[in-house]
Amino acid sequence: MLMNLSDLTRNSCILQGSFARKGYMRWWHSFSGINVQTGKARTFFVEFFIINPGLGSSRPILGQHPYYRKRGMKPSYVMIKAGAFPDENGEDGRQLHVFYPISSLQTAGSPLVMQVSTQAADEKSYSAEGIQEGTCFYSENKLTGFVSVTPGKARHRSLMTDGGYMKWELEVSKAASCHTGILGGRLFQALHLLDSYWHGEGIRSFFRGSVILDGTSYEVTPELSYGYADKHWGRCFNNPWFQFACGKLTSQRTGKELRHSVLAVSGFCPRFLCFPFRRRFLLQLTYMGEDFEFTKCKWDVKETDRRFIWHILARSRNAVLKLSGSCKKEEMLHLRYESPDSRLSKQPLWAGANGIGTLQLYRRGMEGRELLDTLKLENSLCIYRRDETQSPPAY
Repeated sequence: MLMNLSDLTRNSCILQGSFARKGYMRWWHSFSGINVQTGKARTFFVEFFIINPGLGSSRPILGQHPYYRKRGMKPSYVMIKAGAFPDENGEDGRQLHVFYPISSLQTAGSPLVMQVSTQAADEKSYSAEGIQEGTCFYSENKLTGFVSVTPGKARHRSLMTDGGYMKWELEVSKAASCHTGILGGRLFQALHLLDSYWHGEGIRSFFRGSVILDGTSYEVTPELSYGYADKHWGRCFNNPWFQFACGKLTSQRTGKELRHSVLAVSGFCPRFLCFPFRRRFLLQLTYMGEDFEFTKCKWDVKETDRRFIWHILARSRNAVLKLSGSCKKEEMLHLRYESPDSRLSKQPLWAGANGIGTLQLYRRGMEGRELLDTLKLENSLCIYRRDETQSPPAY
């Protein structure tokens, strides 16, 4: 059962057992900032990604590097992924990767605190002024760090990165959470009943601070950040991979933006031993202080040459939700990851932060359904990769 319930223990758990030797963890954060010179908004992301920590050494092991591929070595490293989604013109999007050995990672307790030092990276990182930066730091209420990738480094395919640099200093306040109940609990993890687990500790988050992207400064304020934070972990990525989240909802009934309302959707693929079951959705809507939780969802994806279009119908005992959303392809990136077994997906992982949509929420009662509100969705996070067994669509 989904609940708007914080669980710092679940957000801090580290891979153990076979998952430590064949598994991944990723703490994702996305938020908007305002260009201090032009006043235009951009959406950024910062992620801590750890893969196969039980195989770690004093150097990052890159699964796509010819040296390690030739020797059949699985990837093992800490990757800091940071960047920005394309703007409204489909330009200037990028993702920057810096890799660290597992030995450089320092962690502490619950709530989790993590940091890696540039002194231990495969190459030291420098700002535009040639000044070496300190650490990349994560906690439940603070994010600081710096990534820098030279054009020469960006040409190495094994790094899966673009070129550029980004620095961030952020405070985080996580206002709403999505707890997956028993599905992410110790029993399910001990028996490896899911390939991938999800916990939305900050599906509605407020960010405050600053970002510098290739010399351009951005101010991040809580009321305009529309922040999102979650965690995925497991032995492989979801197939298909689907997420949709929105913290900018406007009520048609009142005509006002709902500051403390949020929608979060995530798919997962349960299995018993090596036998997969039907794909399922987890959906939570926090609306005007009331939480609506859905696990019975039908969904459909339509891909055109210009955009993705999603339709979702969700039901619970006391509510019905209908969602139609879309995102332009030109405003999306192809996020790049390698799996714990060194595999690169044949299907691109599309990700954007400028999705739009409409949501209708109904209350179910003895006399039928009552429309509570129609919500306009903007600045939605959209992440999608089709089933790898599917053929590309014919436009």
